[in-house]
Amino acid sequence: MVVAGPGDAPPEGIRQFVTIHGYRRAYVRSGSGPAVLLLHGIGDNSDSWRDLIPELARDHTVIAPDLLGHGRSDKPRADYSVAAYANGMRDLLDVLDVDRVTIVGHSLGGGVAAQFAYQFPNRCERLVLVGSGGVGRTVSPIMRLVASPLADVVLPVLGLPFTSLVGSVAVEVLRRSGHPLGRDADDVHRVLGALPDGDSRRAFVRTLRSVVDTRGQVVTMLDRCYLAKAMPTLLVWGAHDGMIPIEHAHLAHAAMPGSRLEIFEDAAHFPHHNDPERFLAVLRSFMAETTPNVHELRTWRAMLKRGRPAADVIPMAMADAGDLAEPDRSGS
Repeated sequence: MVVAGPGDAPPEGIRQFVTIHGYRRAYVRSGSGPAVLLLHGIGDNSDSWRDLIPELARDHTVIAPDLLGHGRSDKPRADYSVAAYANGMRDLLDVLDVDRVTIVGHSLGGGVAAQFAYQFPNRCERLVLVGSGGVGRTVSPIMRLVASPLADVVLPVLGLPFTSLVGSVAVEVLRRSGHPLGRDADDVHRVLGALPDGDSRRAFVRTLRSVVDTRGQVVTMLDRCYLAKAMPTLLVWGAHDGMIPIEHAHLAHAAMPGSRLEIFEDAAHFPHHNDPERFLAVLRSFMAETTPNVHELRTWRAMLKRGRPAADVIPMAMADAGDLAEPDRSGS
């Protein structure tokens, strides 16, 4: 395990590096107490949580990794599936001697968090999904485009000198147009700015294609999320999410009995950036008011044998068809 030098130090916490299976992984660790694992979205990195880490670290051990293929972690030709990322998080926690965590995942990180809770329920105390992938098929046309073969031609252009200026102009157009993505213009520009080098682009595309194709998302948690019945679960979504629509929040909420749904009416795909103070308050309240999950193998096996409840058939059918009903926006 290697601690980063002063020039690589993150704004908050201590950035460290550890080699697992021959690949160097970067992560930020800060604070002490019950562990919270923060997982960023596709193309992003642990800096996504920079404003929240110092506050959470007051009474929690906060671990925020750069997923493999992202940020300062290695970007090999490797398995970038959601299941592989979940395995990677288990291995990282083992290396760090952390047994159990409340896992918070944004976008792709939400899909990884849900998969982690499914694969390793004994390691997961609570599940928090923020604008999460892996619910229904619908996803931003931009993501479908990048997942298509056309991306192999378009993405290398990001490395050309004029691209930064063009990208800045495009982001400003989004901001002024009133398009939902305009609310996340700064974050879109930040994520795109991390892709100029070839290794980053290739890892980004491999990751995206593992979860999205030209028809939309290919992975869903709805077929198995009934197994999380005893798992305290919080769903946080921006009402103006231009990447993963708000309807997915209602689908997941309906399919996960006992889950809490918190909608940020003025936010888009990054509610933890749009209103960090409220996000932190909601997260802290959720952790304070819920009892950590205790995995019971006998109950788990019984649920598997019974199969998915009939009530989940409608949400599954809606997600498969991409025909999302008008949601109840009450936030209840």
